Amino acid sequence: MDPGDNLTVDTPEQIALEFQIAGIGSRFLAISIDTLIQTALYFLVILAVALFPALAFAPRLGPWYAAVLLLTVFCLYWGYFAAFEVIWKGQTPGKRVLKIRVIKDNGRPINVYEAIARNLMRAIDSLPFLYGVGLITMALNRNNRRLGDFVAGTVVVHERVDASVRPDWIAAPAEQNTHPAADLSKLDTRDLELIETFLHRRHQLDGYVRIQTADQIINHIRAKANLAPSPAEGPEAFLERTARDLRNQARFVERR
Repeated sequence: MDPGDNLTVDTPEQIALEFQIAGIGSRFLAISIDTLIQTALYFLVILAVALFPALAFAPRLGPWYAAVLLLTVFCLYWGYFAAFEVIWKGQTPGKRVLKIRVIKDNGRPINVYEAIARNLMRAIDSLPFLYGVGLITMALNRNNRRLGDFVAGTVVVHERVDASVRPDWIAAPAEQNTHPAADLSKLDTRDLELIETFLHRRHQLDGYVRIQTADQIINHIRAKANLAPSPAEGPEAFLERTARDLRNQARFVERR
């Protein structure tokens, strides 16, 4: 994998995580799928107008009819991307098909304000046509960021979806905790997110980086909660056990 295609993020815990940047091609295909879906929705709006033309000329309903129609078109154009990226945590239907996701440039999920900000900039990124400004901007920076990404501080990355490497700790939420509860209580949801991010993406890392990252996370857990692998336990097995125990104790549910 070309290192230039990766984004390395240093977490607040001083642990480096790597994400594979989505290329211009995959992003363009995603926007094409989303545009087709938007077009289909516009067609349904036009069909509704054609089916009920009398409402537009009704004395009492006419103004309301026009207002609802304009609001619907406005929401489809401006709200489609932002709404999906908020609900699906950085994904639209097109991005989900291409298995890419919008995240903050510090590795965290985007929030509603960032989703709105990056998508308001589509009005400029889409100029003069076919996202000309956006494509030029993405070609001129190594992380393929368009203007909306710069405004919101976001990047688009690839996801790895592979059932064969699904961590065992996800499938065993009811298993009894193996760490002392008092020590586990010193870890919070940010620690769980850090561990899970590594476990989900470890198969994308080079061997040395994978080992080094696991050791860094273990050192962070040891310093914060005085937890460490047993003599016969591997680093990743320890992290899986810690993630499983955190989920059991706090009743975490799997993120989809």
